[in-house]
Amino acid sequence: MVAALELYLDTDATRRIRVLWDALESEGVQSMRSLLERRHRPHVSLAVAPRLDPDQVADTLAGTTVAVPLRLSFQHAGQFVGRVLWLGPSPTADLLAHQALVHDRLAAAGVGLAEHYRPGRWVPHCTLSMRVPNALMAAAVRRCLEVLPLEATVVGAAVTDHARGICRPLP
Repeated sequence: MVAALELYLDTDATRRIRVLWDALESEGVQSMRSLLERRHRPHVSLAVAPRLDPDQVADTLAGTTVAVPLRLSFQHAGQFVGRVLWLGPSPTADLLAHQALVHDRLAAAGVGLAEHYRPGRWVPHCTLSMRVPNALMAAAVRRCLEVLPLEATVVGAAVTDHARGICRPLP
């Protein structure tokens, strides 16, 4: 399991993604709704690590507004190797700069972050499923395209580590 610094979406966008989770489940695709004892919340992760100390993250980012009210425009569906399905927001200059700021501050403080979240490599996304059977991928992507475009505003942020029961809100 991994820990993450998550950006949360407004109520309407969250509702629409949860409806998409239900649609994926109806296609036989296990969505993020089914994982983590239904504690998963639609989000975009700015940083991921094997483990995050919420106090260290909060101290490192003191004075930084992590939950900047960025406008996100989800325009595409994608998949990562390993059958991970996601929706992707357009990578605006503001979003990329915010992620780089947060990442660089954490890295400078010695927080061991995942390499694929390094600025320049990071792919902004909202994970929908981590276990899409190959035979169902086309149907799952079709379901994703039904909800696009999806407009959202960042309304909150938290350090999470579900394996350790951590969810610490950040400003």
